[in-house]
Amino acid sequence: MIKNYITHTLPLYLLIIACFTSCKKEFEADDYAAYFGGEVQNPQSNYVVFMKDNEVLDTIYLDKNNRFMHKFDSLAPGLYTFKHDPEYQYVYFDKNDSLMIRLNAIDFDNSIVFCGRGDEKNNFLMEMYLKNEEDKATMYTVFDRNVPSFLKNIDSSFAIRKSFYLKRKAEIGWDTTFDSLAKASLDFHHMTKKEIYPYAHQFRTGINIRKALPKNYYAHRKEVNYDTHEMTNYSPFIKYVSMMLNNMAYEKNKGNLVENSIESNIEKLNLTKKLIKNEKTRNVVLNNVALLYLLEDQNMYNNTKFIERYLELSTDVALEKEIRTIYTAVQNLKVGNTLPKIDLVNAKNETVNLSSLITKPTVLYFWTTHAESHMAIAHQKINELHKKHSNFNFIAINIDDTQPNWNDALKKYKLNSHFELHATDFEAIRNKWVITKIHRIIILNADGTIKNGFANLFDVNFENQLQ
Repeated sequence: MIKNYITHTLPLYLLIIACFTSCKKEFEADDYAAYFGGEVQNPQSNYVVFMKDNEVLDTIYLDKNNRFMHKFDSLAPGLYTFKHDPEYQYVYFDKNDSLMIRLNAIDFDNSIVFCGRGDEKNNFLMEMYLKNEEDKATMYTVFDRNVPSFLKNIDSSFAIRKSFYLKRKAEIGWDTTFDSLAKASLDFHHMTKKEIYPYAHQFRTGINIRKALPKNYYAHRKEVNYDTHEMTNYSPFIKYVSMMLNNMAYEKNKGNLVENSIESNIEKLNLTKKLIKNEKTRNVVLNNVALLYLLEDQNMYNNTKFIERYLELSTDVALEKEIRTIYTAVQNLKVGNTLPKIDLVNAKNETVNLSSLITKPTVLYFWTTHAESHMAIAHQKINELHKKHSNFNFIAINIDDTQPNWNDALKKYKLNSHFELHATDFEAIRNKWVITKIHRIIILNADGTIKNGFANLFDVNFENQLQ
């Protein structure tokens, strides 16, 4: 047993030694060589994609032992992305860093560990990310609280993570360039919760809490540099700006615009143009506003009007193509249409024809083990709805998981496999059914046609759609 373990791990160990050795050499002032490698346990494909600002720099293939190594002759310091479908994560490179990662594709984020030159900064980013994700999982009911209770909760949570940030900053001693990213990983999570609160509170309780907010509630907005190119494709920044634009559109029109209306979303496009001067960052934000809108408002005339304004402001052809593709997919999901075919399997890995299961009005809901809190709450809510609406079928569809991981989750959480299916191709269900939000619900008529392709399970008025 011990012998087998040593045989299995020795090549990776030698790789790591080589990595550390290369880190200690003296580099020329203009030498920006860097190394990136590691091992992927339970791989879902035979390669790792290395990216910068959503552009693929290299595809690095795994060897027979699921390991990879690549030397970049010139790699500018900054934030990069590595992707092992369907998951991705960030990695930060300083000049001449040599980084190794070890990860388990079944538990992607929780398993990532960095070693080598530059490892401490990257392990900090992963720790902060996981702390933020853990905090996010507790926020569903926190958004229901009144203003003082909500602020007390998020301020306490922020203080704990800030203490962690300051401690690691002192221990590692990183430079000011990395500190801007490290602090962003701390701040944007906190600021996003503040921007979400007025919407989430009204969405979940039906109560407009905005007039009860302190006068300095949005003071954090003055601290943000909206034109820094380092944040252009940093997900926490984009999420924050998206939520902030929602509130700014509402505030500018003194609450006269209906949330997520065509007028409100065109206002967000206009605010983006005014607020963000950096062209690349502005295009990414415009793209995100468009994506969020198209997944909510399914009025054909409104969609066309919105797209026209979006195209007037956007200057990125590739992003515009993505929006056109989503726009077309959305039109295929309009009321009265049938769902595009998706490959689905049951717990025995047998192919299932969804149309054969539609014998009465049906609700399709979605989950993934990567959002455990949502998975639990969604199943609980559906169980309650099933008792009250026996005239409906309720079918869960797992996305973004491997078949073994899904089967393990069914057993672990004691889910009724009779009402559970698994989408075998995440890209297909995302593109054809436009599943980009985990709380999305599709309601079908008894004949299999679409009644509402874009319902929200946690909408306070959702149950009215089952009447």
